[in-house]
Amino acid sequence: MTISRTRSAAIIFAATSALLGSFGMTMADDMHGMTLVPGEEAVRWSPAPPSLPRGSEISILYGDPNKPGPFTLRVRFPADTLVAPHTHAADESVTLLSGSLMHAMGETVDKTRGKPMKQGGFVFLPAKMPHSLWTSTEPATVQVSGVGPFGLIYVEPADDPARQSSPSNIHRLDSIEDQMRVPPGVTVLSI
Repeated sequence: MTISRTRSAAIIFAATSALLGSFGMTMADDMHGMTLVPGEEAVRWSPAPPSLPRGSEISILYGDPNKPGPFTLRVRFPADTLVAPHTHAADESVTLLSGSLMHAMGETVDKTRGKPMKQGGFVFLPAKMPHSLWTSTEPATVQVSGVGPFGLIYVEPADDPARQSSPSNIHRLDSIEDQMRVPPGVTVLSI
């Protein structure tokens, strides 16, 4: 009995689809859910959120770190940058893509205890583990992967660059009630 190439291809396709279907996945789902970044030139950078040091840039490669689910992002840190001791609500995996940086565990910055990371270096951090990192005379780019929602929680709230960039007499008012309680000498910033 001779089977034509078309019929062979159909049989192979049906068997593969059945096998993938038994694992709860279809070929269309697999292709639809794929994200491909072919090279550095395809990465789109934006200014990082205010919770990261000034001059940092971010690129979200996959997912949304603010929502439940997996994500991968990259952060570029300028030279001579410190990310003060902080934690994350979820586990974090960090790979150093370029440059060099120092990484330390603990609730205070102790540059004598920092461990050097070179290009290709990796660190896994369980949720709520306090740590800090800093660059030296060269910038660094890291890739961060985890499961959202994800964010930075500074050990000392005063170390949060977002707080440093807003003078204490400037407040955002989210409601009419807030606007009615503005104390004298406070500047209202309308966004």
